[in-house]
Amino acid sequence: MEPPKIRRLSEFRIVPRPVVEYLRFEDISAASFRIQTVIQKTPCTYSRLSKQYGMEIYLKKEHLHYTGSVKERGVLYLLTSLSQAQQRKGVIVASDCNFSMAVAHHAVELKIPVFAIMPSCCSSPRLRIYRDYGAMVISYGSTSHDSQNHACHLATENGYLYLEEDESAPYLAGLGTVGMEIIDQVSKLDAVVVPAAGQYGLLAGTAAAIKHLNSKILVIGIEPEGFPLLQQSLKADGPIKDMNTNPNKKLYGDLMARSLGVNTFQLAKKLVDKVVSVSEEDALVAMLRFQEFERSTVDTEGAMGLAAILAGQLPELKGKNRVAVVVSSANMELELVRQCVDRALVLDDRVSKFSVQLGEWPGDMAKLLDVLSREDVRLLDVCHRRQSEKSDLFKAKVECVVETRDKNQSIQLRKVLSERYPSIYWLDRPMSLM
Repeated sequence: MEPPKIRRLSEFRIVPRPVVEYLRFEDISAASFRIQTVIQKTPCTYSRLSKQYGMEIYLKKEHLHYTGSVKERGVLYLLTSLSQAQQRKGVIVASDCNFSMAVAHHAVELKIPVFAIMPSCCSSPRLRIYRDYGAMVISYGSTSHDSQNHACHLATENGYLYLEEDESAPYLAGLGTVGMEIIDQVSKLDAVVVPAAGQYGLLAGTAAAIKHLNSKILVIGIEPEGFPLLQQSLKADGPIKDMNTNPNKKLYGDLMARSLGVNTFQLAKKLVDKVVSVSEEDALVAMLRFQEFERSTVDTEGAMGLAAILAGQLPELKGKNRVAVVVSSANMELELVRQCVDRALVLDDRVSKFSVQLGEWPGDMAKLLDVLSREDVRLLDVCHRRQSEKSDLFKAKVECVVETRDKNQSIQLRKVLSERYPSIYWLDRPMSLM
């Protein structure tokens, strides 16, 4: 009897397994069905800014959710996907962000025990929000790293599920329901502009839904100029872990808290048509436009989509194109909102500061104020200082901060004052918010 013939491994034909899609449209559709009784269908309305920028702009107002963020969609579907045993044990979060607030609210609504471990640097108003939602708030450590380590320790000891924003399929599917609603709300749509928020899950999930329903619709991602993680990753053909940038943490802290996952990157690479970055200045001016034309207060993340249009970075959309812009969030503390508006007015040439030398004769100050009154500008602040130099014994330095209606009125004011006061000095714009 002959021994069995030994075949070499190279002789076997290897049949590749079919690639399983990480996020299918069926997953997004299932998420939509499950969350529809809890998550409101946010409006997608025609914007008054459309005529100014030469396109039909429709704003998908995701900032109107209960916690002020689109992330409620992904969080709710994620929580409802947990096993009953895990729901009974509870969940725990350890970072102050839109994701954590959504977890706190919906976990309580689903009767899931929820714990929020926050560092001492977290402000009192933010802690009060978590408590109002019904979460058990524990202050621990001086940094977010301390609170996260403590949360992981508590999760291990007590069986809680430690949640942080990631690229899990249920979370992305929930976020993708935005795309389904947009298609249903705006007919003959040409493009969708989406902020690359957090883990970029909103962009990936929305693109997956949009492209499945209509592959001709452009999907454009927007990210901050100081943190162009997706743009750099696309250039490197792989997700970048570290970036040598120093973006404004006050304005973009929620965006920088997470990295770009492999699956999210692959979805974005396959489905997103274009990615552009917007400057901090353009985002602030976009926030101002929301307040003036939409009567809404949004944060810099929520304003990024409109900022790209305002800055002229999407010229291909001008004409008769219908463009949906996702307004993802509106969570910013009141004091920071005030600072942003003040700076946006300066950037928009609406607030100007100047200094001028006046004589100390009676009526000189009144004449300056009369000029400002005739030009119909609003005087915000005035400071009168006597000069100390010997050559200017009979002179006084006056600094004024004025507000104009628009850039044209600002130009007219500068012309009138420069003709009347040759010594006038227009002060530089203020530094960036830090």
